[in-house]
Amino acid sequence: GVDPTGAHLFSVQAHGSTDVGYYQSLGSGSLAAMAILESQWKEDISKEEAIKLASDAIEAGICNDLGSGSNVDICVMEVGKDAILHRNYLTPNVREKKQRSYKFARGTTAILKESIHNLCEVQEVQEASEPVDHQNHAAIPETPELSEVDDMDVSMEDAEDSNNGTIRPEK
Repeated sequence: GVDPTGAHLFSVQAHGSTDVGYYQSLGSGSLAAMAILESQWKEDISKEEAIKLASDAIEAGICNDLGSGSNVDICVMEVGKDAILHRNYLTPNVREKKQRSYKFARGTTAILKESIHNLCEVQEVQEASEPVDHQNHAAIPETPELSEVDDMDVSMEDAEDSNNGTIRPEK
């Protein structure tokens, strides 16, 4: 980013924190890459040294982390010039072609023992004719219509349910 004080290099971590510095390293191979950056970076670094440092850091990330790819791409950005991308600047971890086929015919390996376990019973369920309270496994009683509730008298005496403290209408 650029502000009135000049250009800066920022990083934004996956959890949202930010950092500013002369070099940054993010991703699964970032610890190995950061070790190279911290040990070899210097303030008056030349363009060629910076490219070498960046490629060494990325290569360390690749070689020390299975999820960090197989090639090093370098992008050089200079003030007043177009950015130049060097694809496959290094390819330290090229995938080799398999020397032979590893497909085996069925029956090549003998089966010594076979055991099949049913982990759960499968039951077919028919749709219930009335709604069911699944927590208590009981049919849900029909609720009275609003007009019926309005007609009920509620008495405070003996109306409090001793089990749960709710008020019941008198019958």
